[in-house]
Amino acid sequence: MLTLDIDDFMLELKDGAFKNVGPSNKQATVKMYDINGVDVREYGDKRVKLAFEDEQGSEVEVALFPEQARAVREGLEMLDSGAEESE
Repeated sequence: MLTLDIDDFMLELKDGAFKNVGPSNKQATVKMYDINGVDVREYGDKRVKLAFEDEQGSEVEVALFPEQARAVREGLEMLDSGAEESE
């Protein structure tokens, strides 16, 4: 399941094309649940791309710089070691 919440967002449809209407101060929150596919691959010269897909075919991709990818790895390792300690 994919949810998308975009604040202060408005589109204009004219001659079959979408156009942003209003100022460019928009913010968005994307959440994905029930993921059934995960892919990790190189992206560009330095970055890593994480790609997630749900059972309905919705996709979310996130490109991270090496230090951000390390922070994610460290966070996952901490969660994993905490789960092992509680067992």
